[in-house]
Amino acid sequence: MKSVEEHLAHILDNVAPTPAIELPLLDAHGCLLAADVVAEVDLPPWDNSAMDGYAVRLADALGATPEYPAELSVIDDIAAGRVPSRPIGAGTAARIMTGAPVPPGAEAIVPVEQTDGGTARVAIRAQPMNGQHIRRRGDDVHAGETLLRAGTLLGPAQLGLIAAIGRSTVSARPRPRVVVISTGSELIEPGGELRPGAIHESNSFMLAAAAREAGAVAYRVGLVPDDPDEVLDVISEQLVRADAIVTSGGVSAGAYDVVKAVLSKLGTVEFTGVRMHPGKPQGFGRISSTPIFTLPGNPVSAFVSFEVFVRPAIRRMRGLAPERRPMIRASAVEAMMSPYGKTQFARGLLGPPRLYGPPEVRPVGGPASHLLGDLANANCLVVLGEDVTEVGVGDHVDVIPLGGEFA
Repeated sequence: MKSVEEHLAHILDNVAPTPAIELPLLDAHGCLLAADVVAEVDLPPWDNSAMDGYAVRLADALGATPEYPAELSVIDDIAAGRVPSRPIGAGTAARIMTGAPVPPGAEAIVPVEQTDGGTARVAIRAQPMNGQHIRRRGDDVHAGETLLRAGTLLGPAQLGLIAAIGRSTVSARPRPRVVVISTGSELIEPGGELRPGAIHESNSFMLAAAAREAGAVAYRVGLVPDDPDEVLDVISEQLVRADAIVTSGGVSAGAYDVVKAVLSKLGTVEFTGVRMHPGKPQGFGRISSTPIFTLPGNPVSAFVSFEVFVRPAIRRMRGLAPERRPMIRASAVEAMMSPYGKTQFARGLLGPPRLYGPPEVRPVGGPASHLLGDLANANCLVVLGEDVTEVGVGDHVDVIPLGGEFA
């Protein structure tokens, strides 16, 4: 059997970042930038007003106060999106709105609150300073400046900046498309009436949600019975839209574990035991050029396997590092047992940070791989190494917090 580290290293050595393509901006949200973004224009592209008010010359408002305002003729009304119709000369002003171009000759913007708001003539009630409330061309960005480096994760602010310089697309690594397939003749869709021997299918919903959380575009495929031809047909049909395929069920040594039986014949998928609990039976390989992860069918085993092996692979495909969730140290508040020779991933409840010492963690439920209710109430995995057989109260343990993406 392989260790967890050996199996993960094998997976990461055999997946690569998705090729970069030109993406519409919203489609690039959460993707990794593939090429530097260089500004082709200045931002702002011209001097503009930072306030609603009046564009004036300094000399015409010199010494203006509420008691002795400067009276000026209003010769223009400049709204955002319009251009000035004439320059500002002696004794004149232009009413101007936020974002509108500053007219030639103007040296400051007087906020409307410091005037009487006149439309034909205006009383300026405060002396402005040179450049007051004027956003200068290029204050934010200069043409030719490198704004974002390749490898930047594209969030709302980055996409806003790219749009502001006039680009509608960007070169980025797209989110990998992950197809999730759940196998088993005993499975029926949620909402269906249970027949004797049947259970409601849950793994595909859990794994598709986990793939989305990891930053993938997830597709859930309907249930596939334990029929070799049907399993192979469904997997083959999904290759056209999949950057990776994840299956659950059918990978142990039973008579009806058809995923292992079908894919083993192809010779491109390796099935192995991994020294871990839960999640011992694992499979990984390729069909054509598409990576495929075959996970155990028990829900906790499937979830832990996804967290330990598939999530890092998705991050590698996205071009992100680190690929693995960061572990933290925590103090056990209850004793725990673990089988020798296996890395155990126990469900746990991690407490908030403490002023002194590490946070506390307590186990949630037992170790059985079908206890989905306990998993749903956990917020972390407690990692007990192969050589750890017991943990005492107060001992420090490694913990993987769950939930959400990580930087």
